[in-house]
Amino acid sequence: MRRAVLTAVTAALTAAFAVPAAATLKPGAAAPDFSTRGAIAGKVVPISLREQLRRGPVVLYFFPAAFTSGCNAEARAFAEKVDAFRAAGATVIGMSADNVEDLQRFSSSECAGKFAVASAGPKVVAGYDVALGRAVKGKSVTSRTSYVIGRDGKVFFVHDDMNPAEHVALTLAAVQKLKQG
Repeated sequence: MRRAVLTAVTAALTAAFAVPAAATLKPGAAAPDFSTRGAIAGKVVPISLREQLRRGPVVLYFFPAAFTSGCNAEARAFAEKVDAFRAAGATVIGMSADNVEDLQRFSSSECAGKFAVASAGPKVVAGYDVALGRAVKGKSVTSRTSYVIGRDGKVFFVHDDMNPAEHVALTLAAVQKLKQG
């Protein structure tokens, strides 16, 4: 009996003090450069982080899978605010492990053709530490993580939360803060 109680107490203390592994790059870290294919308004386009950063900061938001309820809602919310991001000097890019063909349709329907969505291969997923570690619709997916990357290529802000509700507001606020210096 005493051993069972001791085991239970040890397990409870271990759980109470366990710190989950960080699932994101931290502010100040260098954002891994990438070149991939994506889509804007159904048209396949090349997407390079380096090229986008020449124009200004980039909001790089990872989403689990196109055509799922949370991802659809998040894409629509980014589309509604894309003009505010542009006014603050930023480019929005959505990324998932989806194939380019699915992203073509997604870019037109859910993103309203207002910003690019790109296919994140294993190297990009690993570089940004956004593997969710489970499958959706039978395929590996990314976590829902938003990064604001400054023109210098450094991560300025990170929001890592599977609930899509705050990603747009928080990343827009971060871009506006970055613009103010």
